[in-house]
Amino acid sequence: MRINRFFVLIFLAAFAVSCGSKKKVVTTKKDSNRENTFTESSNTAIERVKPLDGEPMLPPVNPRLYTVEDYIRDFAAVAMEEMRLYNIPASITLAQGILESGGGKGDLTMRANNHFGIKCHDWKGARAYHDDDARGECFRKYKDARYSYRDHSLFLTERKRYAELFELDEDDYKGWARGLRKAGYATDRRYPDKLISLIERYRLYQFDADVLKRPSPSYTYTPESPESVTYKVKKGDTLYRIAKQHNTTVEELQRFNNLRDTNISVGQMLVIISVE
Repeated sequence: MRINRFFVLIFLAAFAVSCGSKKKVVTTKKDSNRENTFTESSNTAIERVKPLDGEPMLPPVNPRLYTVEDYIRDFAAVAMEEMRLYNIPASITLAQGILESGGGKGDLTMRANNHFGIKCHDWKGARAYHDDDARGECFRKYKDARYSYRDHSLFLTERKRYAELFELDEDDYKGWARGLRKAGYATDRRYPDKLISLIERYRLYQFDADVLKRPSPSYTYTPESPESVTYKVKKGDTLYRIAKQHNTTVEELQRFNNLRDTNISVGQMLVIISVE
């Protein structure tokens, strides 16, 4: 009787170990499926970003050290690839990216990899909420900034109101800058001038010439002596919003005001020098 009881105990112990092992395998499989589902449903544009698949993600940005030149270095190749595929001047794409993302350091860009401020219209992917024209507006969120660039290309090519832009020469960045505002991309009447200023200041037109295999223009940007103004920070202001309103960059605001980060307080006085 004791022997039988001993064998019963051994059998039960073996059964318990077996069940535990199977349970572990099932759990691992569930975790894997959950991760795959998240990857596939993160945003709807991913399936159409085949040229980017398998590439390593860009390193995280350190706002204190990241400059406009760094931004251009990181995204020039991406903008040129988008130009080859969708015929949008790389200079325009880069200038819009710099302006809309605050040189890569804007709050929405840092949190959502959204470099062009594209909102959630007809979007089934991940989302981020950000104060813009109204409080808590919905913006598209991307796993990698390069998906934001692809979505920007799709946004322009798939909407009829931008069709006239694609009749321009591919290196006509001035025509594109003016046409974007005319088509309703931005309400700011100075938006074209801001893009042109950035393109000529940082010689972004050279990337158009590289894609088209044409000689780079010999144009040299010689800015006039900029005038400085002071601005008193109001409730709800962010450094990115102030930079956008005054045609400058977060980097410039930080440099001229000795700011170590993007934190500002109500009532603080900032020196602002326009990019133009």
